[in-house]
Amino acid sequence: MTKKVLLFADFGIDDILAIIYAYYEKSIQIVGVVAEYGNVTKKTAIRNARYLQRNTGRYDIPLIGGAERSMIGDPAIYYPEVHGPEGFGGYVVNEDFDEPEDVFENFHQIYDIIEKYDGNITIVCIGRLTSLATSFILYPETVEKVNGIFVMGGSFNFPGNVTPIAEANIFGDPYAANIVFNHASNLTIFPLNVTQRAILTSEMVNYIDQVSKMQNNHLGMLIKPMMDYYWQFYKSQIPIIDGAPLHDVLTLWGIFNDDHIIYEIKPVKIVTSLGSGFGQTIGDFRDFVQLAEYPVHRIAMKFDYDVFIERVVTVLTVELNKSFHGNKTSNEPG
Repeated sequence: MTKKVLLFADFGIDDILAIIYAYYEKSIQIVGVVAEYGNVTKKTAIRNARYLQRNTGRYDIPLIGGAERSMIGDPAIYYPEVHGPEGFGGYVVNEDFDEPEDVFENFHQIYDIIEKYDGNITIVCIGRLTSLATSFILYPETVEKVNGIFVMGGSFNFPGNVTPIAEANIFGDPYAANIVFNHASNLTIFPLNVTQRAILTSEMVNYIDQVSKMQNNHLGMLIKPMMDYYWQFYKSQIPIIDGAPLHDVLTLWGIFNDDHIIYEIKPVKIVTSLGSGFGQTIGDFRDFVQLAEYPVHRIAMKFDYDVFIERVVTVLTVELNKSFHGNKTSNEPG
């Protein structure tokens, strides 16, 4: 059964690859994309979303402008060494593609999309949680209608990637994460300790690139310069790693692959107090009958890597190129 998805993303490398994957995954129907600050500025996120529209021809999918800054109030910190200055890693956007002058305001469309599908919709948030938290503040009864909310974020019993204990999506706005984790009744978390294992190896990237070049598929040829850049960053931090993790792709894949994922249902708390613990996600994994009185959520703990990576590579080669041949004009270089 195809899952209708309202996607919140901040348009760094892994977000962009996740969106490309989702557009060509037959089990997913993207019905709206919220582009917000995070890996890049809101303006750049919207530009990147429009660039993908141009290169996929998916103008039928509503594009919504999300948050421009966090609820913390401090200026956002960006990481060009991870995602590149524009979010595309080593890929350079064509000169003829202008950045939009308007950073449009149409946030109410989140409400409209959820109401349109009358609960037959899943929210997937693969960036900062600011826009999702704002949705809970503005439209709590409507957001509660969704079938489920899947979030890539946090880290349990595992090091963080921004601080020794905090993961980037939560650390970027713990106050927003706290709102979502306190009020969502159907939340599934894909934490760093799981997504870090979703490696797309350099050999797989080269294979995807080879197939894309054989098909002259310009969208597919975005992947290698992005993933090579991403891999170089990871190698600088973890020299033995043989590829880069697909944090966001795994979260999207997870919405229709319960049989290949092991979950724990545990109490979870976000640390919002300033100090060395800021942005930490705490899960109560004790083997006790009486656990901490935090909100209880479903947390991914393990997944079948072989099933996951086989499907991802298939989508990024076979399915993407099927669509390319069916609609060549939408895949002309952007």
